[in-house]
Amino acid sequence: MNFRFLLPGKIRENYIEEGSKEYMKRLSRFGKVSLTMLKEEPLPPSPSQKEIAAALKKEAERNLRLIRDDEKVILFDVHGKEMDSASFASSLKELTSRSGSLVFLFGSSYGIDECERRRADLSVSLSKLTFTHTMAFLLATEQVYRAMKIASGETYDK
Repeated sequence: MNFRFLLPGKIRENYIEEGSKEYMKRLSRFGKVSLTMLKEEPLPPSPSQKEIAAALKKEAERNLRLIRDDEKVILFDVHGKEMDSASFASSLKELTSRSGSLVFLFGSSYGIDECERRRADLSVSLSKLTFTHTMAFLLATEQVYRAMKIASGETYDK
């Protein structure tokens, strides 16, 4: 099993870096875990919608080249489906039965391009609240670890 996390930008907060490292370390008992930091397109301080759309398109094209056809993509997206942990675990278990490699993709500061949404095998919203993409990454690593514990019949979800 492979768990690949694709995250735009850089993790600047120590507490997010330490927390996500801890959950990635825990997750490593279920398979190989990796993190790839993605380049964000530069934008002016007050970008127009057209400039944002063009930047997101460039980011998406670059990001999608990193994903193989046989990999299952889980997109963390504000427009994704809200799930409880048990449902998320069930969804991941079903995806892992079809592929040994899961890719977890996060949008950049301005979101994601529609082509990334189309490529996703599962689109998940962590909450109706807004989070930075690095905070979403920390929450997601914990939830993926929790899902693998649930899927393997271990207790952790209570």
